[in-house]
Amino acid sequence: MIEQSGHGTVTIGSVEKYITDTAWEEGWVKPITPAQERPESVGIIGAGPGGLAAADVLRRAGVQETIYDRYDRAGGLLTYGIPGFKLEKDVVMRRNEQLEAGGVNFVLNCDVDADIFASIHAEHDAVIMATGVYKSRELSMPNAEADGVVKAIDFLTASNRKSFGDEVPTFDSGALNAEGKRVVVIGGGDTAMDCVRTSIRQGATSVKCLYRRDRANMPGSQREVQNAEEEGVIFDWLRAPKGFTTDGDRVAGVMVQQMRLGQPDATGRQAPELIEGADYVEEADLVIKALGFEPEELPTLWGQPALEVTRWGTVKTAVRTGKTAMDGVYAVGDIVRGASLVVWAIRDGRDCAEAILEQFSTAAIAAE
Repeated sequence: MIEQSGHGTVTIGSVEKYITDTAWEEGWVKPITPAQERPESVGIIGAGPGGLAAADVLRRAGVQETIYDRYDRAGGLLTYGIPGFKLEKDVVMRRNEQLEAGGVNFVLNCDVDADIFASIHAEHDAVIMATGVYKSRELSMPNAEADGVVKAIDFLTASNRKSFGDEVPTFDSGALNAEGKRVVVIGGGDTAMDCVRTSIRQGATSVKCLYRRDRANMPGSQREVQNAEEEGVIFDWLRAPKGFTTDGDRVAGVMVQQMRLGQPDATGRQAPELIEGADYVEEADLVIKALGFEPEELPTLWGQPALEVTRWGTVKTAVRTGKTAMDGVYAVGDIVRGASLVVWAIRDGRDCAEAILEQFSTAAIAAE
């Protein structure tokens, strides 16, 4: 009835946001205070949504824990990936502060290698890997390394750092700043949508998004596409890059191939096919590659050959518990699922924490 009256609807999300904001403003949200402290400790590698969710559950149960993260602020992609116009950074920071006030120890600027992982594994009763997937997919084509062809994660991180008031030389120099530029974003996922909408806000003269399938087959949110179009982004569907033109060392344009949809591929989606003789050049001053992310080679980086991974490089775990093949080591979120949603990382983190608590309780009973 409300919608038919023309007043619009009030979504559940809006109601939840109002209640949550009010709770923080009125001081109803308090730091974690466990009823009883426990002797066990857990090391969590990665301060993204999966790691933070696990930390919350474990700390409420009185477990001692330390979160290790490569960045200078906790939050992972919540902090440095998702733009501020979609997720206010003070929301993430106040959550981090609540965990820290409740007794969670953060070790930041910690890029875990083989030695550090061995130390973490030895120091704690359990370890949770919540690293996410940060390795950007690359393009193997002419002039792909030209100045002005940048990774989406670098572009978004620079923008978010600037919003925090950080010194960001790559932004100030224009290398990772869309202001006054003709921007082309390659990709059709949510990260691509974040890039095109950020470019608009930075004052790009034009923003185009190239995607090799059509609108109906793109992986990103349709609502995001609509929002981007309303803001002035142009979507060129059924387009794929074949290389880049340059002016000296700088990118000058994208060599574009026009495509059509053919027979379905192994996933059931129609596979794009090249239309011969329909190539053209799209002029560009800044090209942003938003092609998705892959897992880093953790067994090699951390010197742990016993850590089993899938053929996609994600970590193999038991269902629900997140337990890996290594004793006392668990994994949650995108490093298990591949690039996925924040809500799934949170669910994985909570489920894993509950499984670890069950393991601790079992071990304590056995020791009596």
